[in-house]
Amino acid sequence: MNGIEWRCLAFDQLSAAQLYAVLQFRSEVFVVEQACIFQDMDGADAQAIHLLGSLQGRLVAYARCFDAGRKFAEASIGRVATGAAVRGTGAGHALMRHAVDCLLQAWGAQVIRIGAQAHLEGFYRQHGFHKAGPVYFEDGIAHIEMLRSI
Repeated sequence: MNGIEWRCLAFDQLSAAQLYAVLQFRSEVFVVEQACIFQDMDGADAQAIHLLGSLQGRLVAYARCFDAGRKFAEASIGRVATGAAVRGTGAGHALMRHAVDCLLQAWGAQVIRIGAQAHLEGFYRQHGFHKAGPVYFEDGIAHIEMLRSI
C-alpha cells in the first residue's frame, strides 16, 4: 500500500508516544476487535524489534520480530496487525514483506516460525510460510505454527 511509512525500531528506540500508540493499537485489534481477553504486555517487548507502519502520523500496521531462541527455537514474527482503516488495501501484505525484511536485516537469513491464527493460513502461505503442526487453541482462538524456510 502506498503512503505507509515503515520503521523498524528496537524497544529502547521507541519514544514514549510510539510505545503508547503500539500498546493502544494492539489492544484495539487483539482485545477489543477480536473480543479476546489476554495479557498483551507479556514481558517480551524489550527483546523485540518493532515494525511500525504509519499513515499520516497514525499507526495503521504493526508487527514485532524476535531473534532465534526468544519465542521459538527459530526467529519469529508476532502481533501482526493492521488497522480497520487499511484492511483490504494490501497493507497486510506490505506489513509481512517489511516484517520479514526487518527480521532478516537484523539477524540474517534464517528460518522464521510464526504462531498464526488458523483462518489466516492462506494469507501467510503467500509469504512463504507453510503449516508446521496441528491446530491448537491460544486465548480461545485456533492457531497453527507455520515455518518460512531460508
